[in-house]
Amino acid sequence: MSRTVIRARMLGVLGVMAALAAAVWVGGGTAVAAEIESSIARGGRLYDAWYIENKAGKPDDPNPVYPKDAKYEKDSWRCKECHGWDYKGKDGAYGSGRRATGIKGIRGAAGKDSAAIAAILRDKNHPYKETMLTERDVTDLANFVSKGQFDADKVIDAPSKKAKGDLAKGEIYYNTLCAGCHGLDGKKVTTGPALGSQAGNPALILHKAYNGQPNEAMPALRSLDPQIGVDLVAYVQTLAQ
Repeated sequence: MSRTVIRARMLGVLGVMAALAAAVWVGGGTAVAAEIESSIARGGRLYDAWYIENKAGKPDDPNPVYPKDAKYEKDSWRCKECHGWDYKGKDGAYGSGRRATGIKGIRGAAGKDSAAIAAILRDKNHPYKETMLTERDVTDLANFVSKGQFDADKVIDAPSKKAKGDLAKGEIYYNTLCAGCHGLDGKKVTTGPALGSQAGNPALILHKAYNGQPNEAMPALRSLDPQIGVDLVAYVQTLAQ
């Protein structure tokens, strides 16, 4: 077999691998172009806490559309506070308990046109002024909502709250990707809770694994095989609290 043929076949294999690496998530539906992967990840961090990610500062007044009888008014400007870490809102983990708001999730927007989602972020139900979210912020957030959601029902067992991951693989990923900053026990970062203490909230861990921590050096694993994140969460759930 000639070197030319071998080289062509190798390039073909690499092309397939690249396509698979860029293929979308359980929540999207179409392939995500490589050039917007960083936009999606940043959008995920904005969904977490936009005023930290973009350094705009937390608004002094509560979000006017946040329910008056809800319990977390101080966090009412965070997207996740109404729509949840599992993106299911009233139909998910935030359907009951202290975090309940009765507001629907964003799962129905997965795969929708990003421009249409961006317009919603400026409507009366999302009173984000340009001093809060710039046009770039809105674009990134819309890209995340459209193309960056994971389907919690597919990766998390709801009754047990356990990630549907491989523990052995998750330990390897954790020790090589995460332990340098978080420590082998998940307690090295003292500015936040021990990772093991978040075991009951796998969607939170997975969201941050895929997208990173707002305005922090934590890497986003979004460009890797999505199952790596699920395996990681499964292992993190075994760490001591």
